Amino acid sequence: MSPPAQTEAALVLFSGGQDSSVCLAWALERYGRVETVGFDYGQRHVVEMEARQTVRREIAARFPQWADRLGEDHVLDIRSFGAVAQSALTADRAIEMTERGLPSTFVPGRNLVFLIYAAALADRRGIDALVGGMCETDFSGYPDCRRDTLDAMQSALNLGMDRNFRVETPLMWLTKAQTWALSKALGGEDLVKLIVEESHTCYQGERGALHAWGHGCGVCPACELREKGYAEWDAAGREPLPSPLAGEGGGEAVG
Repeated sequence: MSPPAQTEAALVLFSGGQDSSVCLAWALERYGRVETVGFDYGQRHVVEMEARQTVRREIAARFPQWADRLGEDHVLDIRSFGAVAQSALTADRAIEMTERGLPSTFVPGRNLVFLIYAAALADRRGIDALVGGMCETDFSGYPDCRRDTLDAMQSALNLGMDRNFRVETPLMWLTKAQTWALSKALGGEDLVKLIVEESHTCYQGERGALHAWGHGCGVCPACELREKGYAEWDAAGREPLPSPLAGEGGGEAVG
């Protein structure tokens, strides 16, 4: 798919974590206007809601070429969903593997719900591109992160809303090491530093010690993936991804 015109707009599903922060930079590099949407679903690691505001502010301050493209932020309250789809992210439960072979951090249908709300917002805002950090390369096995799931969701949204939405997933086929490399390709070491220091991924909400790869408990699945990817990328020489557009997971709109 060829890059969109700089006059087009995108809506980034933005949690304030590593992946969505890289996706925000990716969208700012490609689109003329980029809005963000966050979701309060009663997550235990609510610190991410604070991190997302810091990342937005620092991206605008440190990257003037993107500042004028960064549009409105929207925060949607969907705590009733979090209460229904209880997991270790929304309830006081241990993080462990369940009998289904999925981590107890899996929130059933979370990305599907996010996309429904995001699409409804995008429809009102006149935006066709929905950008998310879903990935099925280095991930925890969540079925709603898979590209075939998102292709089906894209079709459903377009049929149900009579639109031509594109669900774009720039990280879909990238390892976590390649995601770090993409951040450097997009914004150099300045963006890598911002993501290390200000983004939040840890399921436990730990913001204490700053590790080489960022803040976090170091033992939850999100921290393990983030730390492993950083270590691999750093050991390989911290090279940028060859092309900032590499790894684009979204295809042409379906339906």
